[in-house]
Amino acid sequence: MWRYWLRLGLGCVVLALGWGATVAAHPAAQAGGIYYVAVNGSDVSGNGSAAAPWATITYALDRVPDGSTVLVRPGDYVGRVRLRGNFTHGVLVRAEVPYQARLRNTTDKVITTYDGARGITLSGFDIAHGGAGAVALVVHIDGGGVQGRVTHITLTDNIFHDSYNNDILKINNGATHITVRGNMFYNQSGSDEHIDVNSVEDVVIEDNVFFNDFAGSGRVNGNNTSAFVVVKDSNGTDDWVLGSKRVTLRRNVFLNWEGSSGYGFIQIGEDGTASYEADGVLIENNLLLGNASHPMRAPLGVMGSRNVTFRNNTVVGNLPSNAFAMRLYTYGSNQPNVNIAFYNNIWADPTGTLTDFSDTPAGQTTSWTLHNNLYWNGGAVLPVGGDDLVNYTNDAARILGNPQLGGQAGLLLPRWNPGSETFAGGATSIRAVFEGLVYAYGIPAGVAVFDVADALYAPSDDILGRLRASGGLPDLGAYERLVLHERLYLPLVLRGLTTVP
Repeated sequence: MWRYWLRLGLGCVVLALGWGATVAAHPAAQAGGIYYVAVNGSDVSGNGSAAAPWATITYALDRVPDGSTVLVRPGDYVGRVRLRGNFTHGVLVRAEVPYQARLRNTTDKVITTYDGARGITLSGFDIAHGGAGAVALVVHIDGGGVQGRVTHITLTDNIFHDSYNNDILKINNGATHITVRGNMFYNQSGSDEHIDVNSVEDVVIEDNVFFNDFAGSGRVNGNNTSAFVVVKDSNGTDDWVLGSKRVTLRRNVFLNWEGSSGYGFIQIGEDGTASYEADGVLIENNLLLGNASHPMRAPLGVMGSRNVTFRNNTVVGNLPSNAFAMRLYTYGSNQPNVNIAFYNNIWADPTGTLTDFSDTPAGQTTSWTLHNNLYWNGGAVLPVGGDDLVNYTNDAARILGNPQLGGQAGLLLPRWNPGSETFAGGATSIRAVFEGLVYAYGIPAGVAVFDVADALYAPSDDILGRLRASGGLPDLGAYERLVLHERLYLPLVLRGLTTVP
């Protein structure tokens, strides 16, 4: 467990967001100024100033000029927040104290974009259903089926959790340029997801932490939830998008599977439609931890989609599953998968219990690439499936060796504790949690990983957002050793033989 906190102090980086400013005496007349919302504010008599704040975010968005910042003071805000307004330069809606402004709704969605929205950033909130009885979805970013109606929305540094009906976050119906960055997600409901990316274009999901912990929320776990993230197109030609396009999942940490044995962390395509459900999905620099005891189908599923690239990811742990690496398949009216590629990944089961590498029926994927990945089964023989289209032996540049990643025994689920104002383990920010997980479980000490990635297919950065090695070959997996200091000392640190000077 010490590995988790090895460099947590280094991970507690204060994000210099540059949002501080002096509040004018009459902020309603100041373009691009700072405005306030508070639980004791008023949408009738308030003017959005620090002394006379408004009561709701929706009311503030209807009144602030482009370029403004809306600071939301601590407290419980019950009801629907309607993100709306067309802001060219952008409006930031930020919790004044991180995670202390709680957005809740028991009978309805918590956040919607049904009135149209452009250029809005929501940051620093604790967002959840208030309990059983809510309608489906906690947050719904709905494009309304019209191009440009909902676009350039950013969700950053929020805690999204505990949907009691359906997904936590749904992005659908023609929304575009949506960024989900640096958030924490846990506990969706039923056969649904943390994030449903559905019939959209240009969506980036990065730097987030995904896990489930139903018991921690006092909920019964039915082991029936679906993927943490799904990318698909359920409605065909009902909106202007046919097949979700240009979707990126990068630099995320996935852990603690408690869901259905028919799904896994990431699912591309789900509904069995005749058109490609996703076309152009990049999955890179993610850390997928197999710490839980409940089985999944495979950490990645691809169904009826094309142009999906999975590169420089690290998949490690016991990971009880039907397939340790991937499931490539079709369902219903799906066309076969096309151009599914895997480069520079680490697939490592240190317990030696990997019994099936892939679930890939013949005829259901017409073109695929498996190149320059590392495979490890705790020293045991790696399995080859005679009925599978894809086996590790198909990788002509395969690397067999122990990446020496951190053991996951005693992993602490990093859920938010509002009473102590910390995440489990003591971190005070999502970024600190993220970096703690990477340092504890995502840094290889094995030389088999170092300087052997195919640079042609490697991303330019690593899971921490740092540039990969220049002038030489990068490393396999999500994490890149960058400086001499790390190359010399970190392997010894992770073995407990020294400390970082």
